[in-house]
Amino acid sequence: MRRTLIMAGIVLASQAAAETPVLTVYAGDYFTSEWGPGPKIEAGFEEICDCDLQFSTGDLMPRLLLEGERTKADVVIGLTTDVTAKARATDLFAPHGQNTADLTLPIAWDDDTFLPFNYGHTAFIYDETRIDTPPASFEDLLAMDDDIKIVIQDPRTSISGLALVLWVHAVYGDEADAAWAQLAPKILTVTKDWSASYGLFTDGEADMVLSYTTSPAYHMFAEEDFNKKAAIFPEGHYFMAETVGKVAQTDVPELADAFMDYVMSTDFQAMIPTANWSLPSALPQDQWPEGWAQLPLPEKVLFYSEAEAAQIQGEAIETWRATLSQ
Repeated sequence: MRRTLIMAGIVLASQAAAETPVLTVYAGDYFTSEWGPGPKIEAGFEEICDCDLQFSTGDLMPRLLLEGERTKADVVIGLTTDVTAKARATDLFAPHGQNTADLTLPIAWDDDTFLPFNYGHTAFIYDETRIDTPPASFEDLLAMDDDIKIVIQDPRTSISGLALVLWVHAVYGDEADAAWAQLAPKILTVTKDWSASYGLFTDGEADMVLSYTTSPAYHMFAEEDFNKKAAIFPEGHYFMAETVGKVAQTDVPELADAFMDYVMSTDFQAMIPTANWSLPSALPQDQWPEGWAQLPLPEKVLFYSEAEAAQIQGEAIETWRATLSQ
């Protein structure tokens, strides 16, 4: 009798699970980590969707290119503005259906396929206990003593590394190779991803690290460490947004649409600053968490459209590679 009841319970549980619709969201590895926004987003959406949101993590573009129409994704979150051209060319995505007039970005946005959920600016982060006179401009950075140790990311494997080479190209254009030649002696190492670089910085192995203007917020609000700062340059900082896209062939289009709605909600947007440590794409500054509006942010924003980024990045990466290999 006991065994029969157990088996009946298993069957009922399996039926209930089968009846619960599943929304599969592809995301980067960082997204679902304990310090990433994934767990909070999952909990928040499941409260209103009567569904099971399941994140599936990995390198987004290689995975989408490999799977093609066989993809199991209903939604993809985390594609940056520097790779959306490649993602768009897969023909896997449908219109997001959201009102982009509600966005609060520092640039105009008219893309009806990829919806930005956060944004930031590439920046060099330093520790005041290690650098007495931080660079006040990109030119100052290039002119610093060569014994300064800086860690950056590889633009061939890292979205932040790609943003850096585009940033250098945006500031220096045809003279980018000369800028890299000045910066090269200061580069301690080039890591595969952002996490490895930032770990070297926080472990005290480097004086500066390529990251984002919002990175000090984590140290300030989570660790009460006020020594980490972003060097703000008058030449401007490269803008980059992370986006979310609806997969056209999803088996649960209503759930995918509901998730796109949720991305634009105050509930979702209010999570972004302290869950993803970046700036929300659809939340006025007066609704940012306390202290966030006081973060130093660049007055000048540099940005390449996806078409421009796709056209320029090959040259920008090769200039970086050729100069640093000398």
